[in-house]
Amino acid sequence: MDNNILKEEISFLVQRAKNKDTDAFAKLYEIIYKDLYRMALYTLGNSHDAENAVSDAVVDAFLGIEKLQDPNAFRTWMFRILTAKCARQISENIKSRNLIGDMTVERVTETLISTNDGIGQVLDRSIVEMAFLALNDEEKQIVTMTVYGQMDSGEIAECLNMNRNTVRSIYHRALAKMKKKLEAGGISYGR
Repeated sequence: MDNNILKEEISFLVQRAKNKDTDAFAKLYEIIYKDLYRMALYTLGNSHDAENAVSDAVVDAFLGIEKLQDPNAFRTWMFRILTAKCARQISENIKSRNLIGDMTVERVTETLISTNDGIGQVLDRSIVEMAFLALNDEEKQIVTMTVYGQMDSGEIAECLNMNRNTVRSIYHRALAKMKKKLEAGGISYGR
């Protein structure tokens, strides 16, 4: 579907959902569910927590959709809600299990290998995992949102309350860091 047509459809559905049209909200959910779920799964590392985070985010969005001022910002608004839910879940996991809230490296690796950022040519998963682990939490989150959430720098900036140029800079710095790690592992990056 053409991106402009999709934006118009989302805007129309948001207007209807603001008037408590549950069918319109259900259609909005259908449009964005896969992206939300992938982002949550990628961030939280397991399907149970991801499903819970998405469910909580959708309930909050449904209850608060009348507060959304710009219908064109629906996608970014949903990801902001989901990001908060994921952060809360990670915090709960750390408290309850005394775990580090890192994303599951295997899921990150799977997606990075399948992207077209040049990393997709790397065949050794363990080296990609090591490269991803070399990133700090902020870099991991931005790479995750870009690669797996398929968000652009403006959407990520809005979700994380950052400048879009800062997001781009962090993303490119993270890829360069991964490239350096991959090359140090004897893998030719992007060739």
